[in-house]
Amino acid sequence: MKPSFEELKEKLKQRNIHLSYQRLRVLEYLVQNRCHPTVEQIFSDLQKSISTLSKTTVYNILKILVEAGVVRVITIEDYETRYDIEVENHGHFKCKSCGTIYDFNINFDLLNSADLKNFKISDKNVYFKGICPRCLSNINETNEVKGD
Repeated sequence: MKPSFEELKEKLKQRNIHLSYQRLRVLEYLVQNRCHPTVEQIFSDLQKSISTLSKTTVYNILKILVEAGVVRVITIEDYETRYDIEVENHGHFKCKSCGTIYDFNINFDLLNSADLKNFKISDKNVYFKGICPRCLSNINETNEVKGD
């Protein structure tokens, strides 16, 4: 279930987190843009309407939202940290052609391994990379035009 802006605001209030204008705008952005944005994307888009916003402020707000449990950090590529408003366990697929990240449901209970029975697992992530259906369709259309 994808959380609503109001539900997330209520969670933050319950955790005694001050709902400043900038925090609310970042939270609202994440709810409205479920594209797993980077700090740079969030900053670039919000700076247009919040002239006092800094990239450091965005980092700090995201840190607070992550610690409050309303936002999840995802790192599919080593060089790129993204943020997900959906914190329940689910998988991610990143298209190597267009860069879009898709959410998909997966049963994390089936991912337990006897090899890890003596380990304490603190986080589970499932990431797939490949080509999405839209890009595959475009590749197939291009090949048909070329006569391949």
